[in-house]
Amino acid sequence: MSRGKFILFGALALFSIIGIASMFKGSKKDSTTTKVLPKQIEEIPIANIKEETPVLSFEKPEPIKLSTPKEQLSEVDRIGRLFSLDSSKLPIVETITYSSRVPWLQGRPAWIADYASHYATSRHFIARSLNHKPDYFTQTVSPGDRFNVLRKDLNLEFYLLIDLSKCKMWFYCLDKDAGERVLLKTYKVGLGRKDQTKPSGFLTPTGKYLLGSKIAIYKEGTKGYFHDKKVEMLQIFGTRWIPFEKELENCSERAKGFGIHGSPWARDEKTDSLLEDRSHISKYDSDGCIRLNSEDIEELFSIIITRPTTVELVNDFQDAKPPFEEKDNFSTKSVTEVRS
Repeated sequence: MSRGKFILFGALALFSIIGIASMFKGSKKDSTTTKVLPKQIEEIPIANIKEETPVLSFEKPEPIKLSTPKEQLSEVDRIGRLFSLDSSKLPIVETITYSSRVPWLQGRPAWIADYASHYATSRHFIARSLNHKPDYFTQTVSPGDRFNVLRKDLNLEFYLLIDLSKCKMWFYCLDKDAGERVLLKTYKVGLGRKDQTKPSGFLTPTGKYLLGSKIAIYKEGTKGYFHDKKVEMLQIFGTRWIPFEKELENCSERAKGFGIHGSPWARDEKTDSLLEDRSHISKYDSDGCIRLNSEDIEELFSIIITRPTTVELVNDFQDAKPPFEEKDNFSTKSVTEVRS
């Protein structure tokens, strides 16, 4: 082969190699580009997401409706609003202006006892409202004086719920016609000694009971019999006594002998006088009754003794079955002042 032909064939071969290399490079570049096209990423169907992929939701969950007392309301106290004469009063009471002559009593003047009977409200309740302080005995009244009574047109009852594990009592008012209950106050209580031989685990029973009408008020010097011994009643029952009267539901003991009363009083040797012993509250050392401090049992007594009242005792408030739906306030409309 001549030198000229050799150079020609070499040039052709070189151009062929360059052309093949260019084609391969272009093909590789196109392939890489197609893998990252935005269009392909946008078209990934949602249906291809696996079912177990967690999906975050920012919707507000539905509130849990409690049928048992709300722990966050453990320090509620609306009692003062029962006796208030201004617009802050609870709508389950109405304000009366006293007059000795009333249409529902003929032939003689009406006194506080007559108002109490007519409105199914205790004289102690009226006295506290009339005196603007926790004085349950002074019932001096003059024409034009104002005081509160429980509303006559409402079907009101009261319900006490006692948690044995917490030594706590919830005090509710029930509006039976409206089908609702409102928490009025919570109290610390003293309870019966622990006793594993009892169904409740305490000398205090569990179950729902109706409170009775054989109530008592004790003052210093009031004597009575307790365990066949004549004693100063203040030293056993404090200033008030409200008995259990009847078993209603799931009762671990009979009602007889049980009740709600004040803290016992003890004699001070130095002064030879009786003083309230408040150390029994929030403790388990009674024979089974429920104890409250004197100011608590006296205000509770003044409110509940003229209306049907049940008490339910449970080992834990979550086990209770309170009547009606719990409300944060009464839905009943306030009554304007009534002039008798």
